[in-house]
Amino acid sequence: MGTALPAKRTLIIACGAISHELMAVIKANRWQHIDVQCLPAHWHNTPERITPGVEEKIQQYRDQYAQIFVAYADCGTGGLLDNMLSNYSIERLPGDHCYSFFAGKEVFDAMAEAELGTFYLTDYLVDHFQRLVMDGLGITKHPELRDQYFANYTRLLYLRQDTQSCNSTKRLDKAKDAAQSLCLELHVQDTGLTRFEQTLSGIHVTSSSKPCPN
Repeated sequence: MGTALPAKRTLIIACGAISHELMAVIKANRWQHIDVQCLPAHWHNTPERITPGVEEKIQQYRDQYAQIFVAYADCGTGGLLDNMLSNYSIERLPGDHCYSFFAGKEVFDAMAEAELGTFYLTDYLVDHFQRLVMDGLGITKHPELRDQYFANYTRLLYLRQDTQSCNSTKRLDKAKDAAQSLCLELHVQDTGLTRFEQTLSGIHVTSSSKPCPN
């Protein structure tokens, strides 16, 4: 057991894939009494690791913080994450995946209903498309897998969080390349961080949080 921190501090256990957006909200709001611990972003491809990984962090830190919040959606755990968190009375981000809480549930549900055969990317997934999608799914080594994985998809929808920085244009070019790699039509929906920030509005994060791994 580590040394106890001040009683009013909060810990956010977060998915590394949303670390940039999380820290951007923290910095913009100058939140001061929460620390962040991130789990590997590549667990997107192995969701069975998420629930035990989050629980390990909870058990490691629960005696050191007044509150713990989990910055994951269900993320493919099939309800296992929620079942585990209920044992500790800990809340998480709403929805089934990060696409929902970035866009807002109602907006995302409408987009999904409008076109069922949609493959989604966020800023993080655009930046790491080659590693997480092409390499992670084995398509780079076995190009024939592309048609097996994506035969029922009709478009690629890029949910863009960063719409203003110099990286925004570069990411759009990467998204175009990703769509071409999958032979899908590219669509772009600007989400910004407003919805995400609203979800986190009751939580304040320290600027000394540890860097999140990729």
